[in-house]
Amino acid sequence: MHSLLKYALWALVLLSFAPGALVAGDNWPQFRGPAAQGVVDDPRLPEAWSASESIAWKTAIPGRGWSCPIVWGNRVFLTSVTSDDDQVERKRGIYFGGDQHEAPKTVQQWRVVCVDLSDGRILWQHVAHQGVPPQSVHLKNTYASETPVTDGERVYAYFGNLGVFCYSVTGEPLWSRTLGSYKTADGMGTGSSPILHGDNVFILNDNEDDSFLIALDRKTGAENWRVARAEKSCWSTPFVWHNPMRTEIVVSGSGVIRSYDLDGKPLWHLNDVSAHSIPSPLAGPNLLYLASGHVLSKSRPILAVRSGAMGDITLPPDATSNAFVAWSLRKAAPYNPSLLYYQDYIYAVTDLGILSCYDAQSGKTMYEKKRLPNGRAFTASPWAANGQVFCLSEYGDTFVIKSGPTYELIRVNALGEDEMFLATPAIAGDQLLIRGEHALYCIQKKVATAEKQD
Repeated sequence: MHSLLKYALWALVLLSFAPGALVAGDNWPQFRGPAAQGVVDDPRLPEAWSASESIAWKTAIPGRGWSCPIVWGNRVFLTSVTSDDDQVERKRGIYFGGDQHEAPKTVQQWRVVCVDLSDGRILWQHVAHQGVPPQSVHLKNTYASETPVTDGERVYAYFGNLGVFCYSVTGEPLWSRTLGSYKTADGMGTGSSPILHGDNVFILNDNEDDSFLIALDRKTGAENWRVARAEKSCWSTPFVWHNPMRTEIVVSGSGVIRSYDLDGKPLWHLNDVSAHSIPSPLAGPNLLYLASGHVLSKSRPILAVRSGAMGDITLPPDATSNAFVAWSLRKAAPYNPSLLYYQDYIYAVTDLGILSCYDAQSGKTMYEKKRLPNGRAFTASPWAANGQVFCLSEYGDTFVIKSGPTYELIRVNALGEDEMFLATPAIAGDQLLIRGEHALYCIQKKVATAEKQD
């Protein structure tokens, strides 16, 4: 009887985190939303827009940053870095030659910005830090690429190679903690976002010098625990996986994916993944989905993992599954965008705009290598709503695909090529928030365009 009650309670927990369970109106407190899935179903959400259609407001954001917007109540939070000298020409797509091995010599300002969701006004902004950057970043990266996270009382902004800065949602500085400055592979900079669970803010900093996963007290910033990691630079955001066996922290790293319990003790690991990891893990009702797809690696797998694993669960070279790996695809993972789980299917869009769909339970290919027309370059992760999958390109085109096992492109929503778009959008109520290089766009059904230049 006790066992039946235990699994009934876990079923309720899993339903609360299940993709598609969210409805518009929920807060969007972290990268990819409440359950880090990028899925909301509500018929009020916009499905079609353009640079002149369904733009509720457009607000210029000072400086540059690829952190995604997050939302709590009527407040939108994001980060940015401003400088008096930012003349570097940035290109779209994957390319060589963007590495910068010397940091700029100019003074920069690391900012946390709060925007009113209803009209786009900037409610408050704080300079968290001012100074010369301690490390370099890739031309396409920024010094504000980590998405902040909020619990509704506090906003936690993490800037790699600086530290964590905590504010109340109304803008009062609460605490800050420096975490050190470390070299990254080829001077590409940082990008792993913080996550919250229980009383902890979890920060992953995989670098070339001294990698670690750390848990900070959310109220004070005190260090609760720290785990040293052998892995080198990666840009993947950790994922809190709630499953019937336990809750664990899953980290995609360079060459290996690891899971830890909530005290930082290792649970399992999986080798033979790509040298650099950017996509973040995500979960369906009964499987965890992993992707590691560095373009120059021979192994670029998508893997589905069952709960309860312990120790080394690496697949032998000739195997596609084992006791804890339900299925795998050796060369299917994207490089930058994370996977999407929606309505029993896994969707993967590559940086070059190639879309594939797989059965989430078996890994069977439904369709693959469908080129999105004129898609060209993708960094943002896809999202889903109301039976449709949305893929935002770096050129501001959102490709809308019918969900399901058959590929069907419904429409392309174009915001124009005046900006570059790398950040993954956020959803709040009936509003879609898309961040470009210079502005934040709020999209709603059938509204007149209004622009704010605060």
